Amino acid sequence: MADERPPLPPFTVETATLKARLAEDAWNTCDPLRVSLAYTPDSRWRNRAEFIQGRPAIVELLTRKWARELDYRLIKELWAFHESRIAVRFQYEYHDDSGNWFRAHGNEQWEFDERGLMRRREASINDVRITQAERKFLWPAGPRPADHPGLTELGL
Repeated sequence: MADERPPLPPFTVETATLKARLAEDAWNTCDPLRVSLAYTPDSRWRNRAEFIQGRPAIVELLTRKWARELDYRLIKELWAFHESRIAVRFQYEYHDDSGNWFRAHGNEQWEFDERGLMRRREASINDVRITQAERKFLWPAGPRPADHPGLTELGL
């Protein structure tokens, strides 16, 4: 099926870990349309204090996000999973248009349909100002290299 997004539920530790890494890789492209295709057409989101529904709203939110969160670099780590649900913790670094750096800390809960598309995403996120010298996510734009440490390995 063209709109399947393996791995499919029910998840195992291996497939849930892979699902989190695939999501991380997609988000690190900063391509709103590409990211939106991993979600059901009527997907429901809570992102911080914003509630949206549907792929067009996802594209709009992500377009706004990456217009103000510059040089975005994200790491996701599996926290828990059960059947069609996955919980991850994540951190990402970015700077604003004035050159101020931030590390965002958050948790997401995901629910998938039988095709592996995410139908619900609940994200809680807090931003902490950091100096450029405190940055830890230093790879070139795009997906995190396979040999770059994850959150636990970085002590985060």
